[in-house]
Amino acid sequence: MDSGNVLLASGSMGGGGGAQLKNPTLICVPIMADTVDEMLVKVGQAKSASADLVEIRLDYLRSFVDPRGDLAALVNGSSLPTLFTYRPRWEGGQYEGDESKRLDALKLAMDLGADYIDVELQVAGDFIGSLHGSRTSKCKVIVSSHNYECTPSVEDLGDLVARIQATGADIVKIATTALDITDVARMFQIMVHSQVPFIGLVMGERGLISRVLCAKFGGYLTFGILESGVVSAPGQPLVKDLLDLYNFRQISADTKVFGIIGRPVGHSKSPVLYNEAFKSAGFNGVYVHLLVDDLARFLQTYSSPDFAGFSCTIPHKEDAVKCCDEVDPVAKSIGAVNCIVRRESDGKLFGFNTDYVGAISAIEEGLQASGNGSSSLSGSPLAGKLFVVIGAGGAGKALAYGAKEKGAKVVIANRTYDRAKELADTIGGEAISLADLENFHPETGMILANTTSIGMHPKVDETPVPKHALKHYALVFDAVYTPKITRLLKEAEEFGAATVSGLEMFIGQAYDQFERFTGLPAPKELFRKTLSKY
Repeated sequence: MDSGNVLLASGSMGGGGGAQLKNPTLICVPIMADTVDEMLVKVGQAKSASADLVEIRLDYLRSFVDPRGDLAALVNGSSLPTLFTYRPRWEGGQYEGDESKRLDALKLAMDLGADYIDVELQVAGDFIGSLHGSRTSKCKVIVSSHNYECTPSVEDLGDLVARIQATGADIVKIATTALDITDVARMFQIMVHSQVPFIGLVMGERGLISRVLCAKFGGYLTFGILESGVVSAPGQPLVKDLLDLYNFRQISADTKVFGIIGRPVGHSKSPVLYNEAFKSAGFNGVYVHLLVDDLARFLQTYSSPDFAGFSCTIPHKEDAVKCCDEVDPVAKSIGAVNCIVRRESDGKLFGFNTDYVGAISAIEEGLQASGNGSSSLSGSPLAGKLFVVIGAGGAGKALAYGAKEKGAKVVIANRTYDRAKELADTIGGEAISLADLENFHPETGMILANTTSIGMHPKVDETPVPKHALKHYALVFDAVYTPKITRLLKEAEEFGAATVSGLEMFIGQAYDQFERFTGLPAPKELFRKTLSKY
């Protein structure tokens, strides 16, 4: 499906309708607790968190023997509009009892003043039919369908919308599962063209953008949770993140989408950095995590100008070179792209490498600060130094290239010797296997740069080099920045080496990318301030 062209239609706000002032998409907090009192406490927390409504999950109540009393207490005690859901096991919920009792409870919730109820497609036709015109105008009926296996084709999703509408639903809700991030494009296509209020969410980490960008494409509501891990469906973000990290209320139909493409990607602090900077600069953009398995497929699917630029991380930096229409000569020599910008006039993709700039300048500054720098005014403190790079992937190539440019003697150490040799031959350096690095010290005062993910959260106890081997280095750099001080850096410090954290490389390349994405000068102080919180 040519979903890229579909997304060109995003200017129409689809089913969400309403004022064009930013977006009318509501934030709903699912409320799951054992008792009515506990539920009402959580409703208060949802209101404090600035949610718009709450979904009361009746199937989570431990005891529900007095439906009328409990429902009245919930409706009257809620400080936010209420959506009542009583989800059965067969649709992914907790309820296993009698079906007519379940549906009677939903009817009772309507009578008692609920703002919305959610009823499953499988029973919705009969349920809505049984209301015999006794429906109060206030309560809207959401008819929902959940698919925990996959996301169907656009045709099948369209048929599903028609089936849901045919029941007499006020609002259509479809939740599917993302096997690939490109599945979400099909949901956006349906959302943009929907003539009825439409809730379309794609579950799982690969579907996260459906929960944020529904504000752009016209979704009626999205779900946000109060605390990490307490979800009613896989992949729900925190309300706090929707509002403060993604600036959800500021997303509109013409908001440009940027993101960090990687696998894994959830650990990345890039969204914190760029969204804060977009907000301070008054730039209409949102920056999201993009868990991508197949880069070419992702870029083909999200091919509209709405998807304006991407940062690229492990393992996609080398594939990115092949996926761009034009690649900057430096990125071409390195063989890795970490920044992709889409030109608005013709949609062409341009690839750059900003990694080496950030890392090399941070290492030079580290050497100068520790007194290991060159005294020559014109030359780099790296000139003539032995520079050992661990890793032969995208970041390894960038550092090797950058160090070579500055006059360093470069050695590539990699688990597979052949890959090290290939890179060493390309840039004119030496190659050794990672295992041999332990006893490698042709000279003292060397520089070590780890560009692999060894030591990255959650495997913080790992390190690429045994501690005793670090005594031969004047400076050690680690591209890993979660945690900020890795085991490698800690052990290097114990031997008196200068250390440079991956945050320095991260921040240096981010300045460059921000300017390419927005055409505005990077707010360097803000970047440092934002990152210092982490």
